[in-house]
Amino acid sequence: MKCEILSIGSELTSGQNLDTNSQWLSRRLAEMGIVVGWHTTVADDLEANIEAFRIASRRAGLVLATGGLGPTQDDLTREVLARVAGVELFEDADSLRHIEAMFHRRNRTMPERNRVQALFPKGAEAILNERGTAPGIWMRTGECQIAAMPGVPSEMYGMFESQVRPRLDALGLGGGVLVQRKINTFGLGESAIEERLLDLTKRGHVPEVGITVSDAVVSLRILARAASLADAQAQIAPVERTVRERLGSLVFGVDDEELQGAVAELLASKRQSLATAEGVTAGLVAERLGSVPGISAWFRGGMVAYDNRLKVELLTVPQSLIETHGAVSAEVAEAMAVGCRTRLRVDLAVSTVGVAGPHDLSADCPVGLVYVGLAWSGGATSTRFSWTGSRDEVRRRTAKLALNRVRLHLLSGE
Repeated sequence: MKCEILSIGSELTSGQNLDTNSQWLSRRLAEMGIVVGWHTTVADDLEANIEAFRIASRRAGLVLATGGLGPTQDDLTREVLARVAGVELFEDADSLRHIEAMFHRRNRTMPERNRVQALFPKGAEAILNERGTAPGIWMRTGECQIAAMPGVPSEMYGMFESQVRPRLDALGLGGGVLVQRKINTFGLGESAIEERLLDLTKRGHVPEVGITVSDAVVSLRILARAASLADAQAQIAPVERTVRERLGSLVFGVDDEELQGAVAELLASKRQSLATAEGVTAGLVAERLGSVPGISAWFRGGMVAYDNRLKVELLTVPQSLIETHGAVSAEVAEAMAVGCRTRLRVDLAVSTVGVAGPHDLSADCPVGLVYVGLAWSGGATSTRFSWTGSRDEVRRRTAKLALNRVRLHLLSGE
């Protein structure tokens, strides 16, 4: 059986608010072994809601909806469910008393409009809301079970855990678990990564292996369905081993781990200090490092040298080097790293220069061209890369490139 999650509200379809409810519900359902086949977001429009619920109830055995249960005229879920089921609305006395009691506890008079929250499609059951005035709705139409919950996240969380989840368990709609393991990589594109893993990412593979890309990080998602957590982990383990063997140092972490965390762990294990000299990233590398708890033991600080004058005065980059090769060059990137390492007396220094846009610096320096320099006791080197994307994307991805360059150096043991 598959589930569909319906998120209701024009604030979602307009982009004003982000739909976090669907993500949260999908994760909770995975814990129960319930597969989510669809996420649907619909505006506060009566006919659009009726169509969305009709489609969902035909193709899914379970529909979980959030939103549209408030007291205002654009809260349509009660009326929509009655129309879909072909029944009338009725007033539930217990729900009305609960709503009135909540207003009384707050020393407020209940507006007459809130009475609408006690209306339910005939044959439906009220779901207690312990955190707000809007009760949920539990009903069946055809072969589909429907649970409609408030859109307010805190109310929805509480209602699902205390009321909806036990109902799903009682009906035997769960069973088993869905466990996801995410392996994060940096340094190759999506297609190049998949070329090494074609036997794993093919359709029908057990466990399922998919690829997602987010801001230059390519992640492998291993999704296992099994009777227990141990069985799911047993499915995942050999696949994860294979992925790591084939991708090697491209892998920097799992699940929510980020590059700066991997760098911090390596700095600690190697007992190496680090500083940054940033042009194009203007402090983003330092900011990412600073987000890691305990990094102060190894990250000494950095310099933002956006202007060429500061590259010369603060980082001792020879003016002649800038005039000969240009500020966006391998030579200048390396010189910045060397100067930073010397001035701040650290084991490693990483630097960034580049063209973030929106305009090319010259024919030889187009938007997206960047260099990352690295200096250590044994010398200095640089990495060139050309990004596509917006100004912010070029800067963010260059910061990741710089962190990855540090990570690879520490792994190499040079």
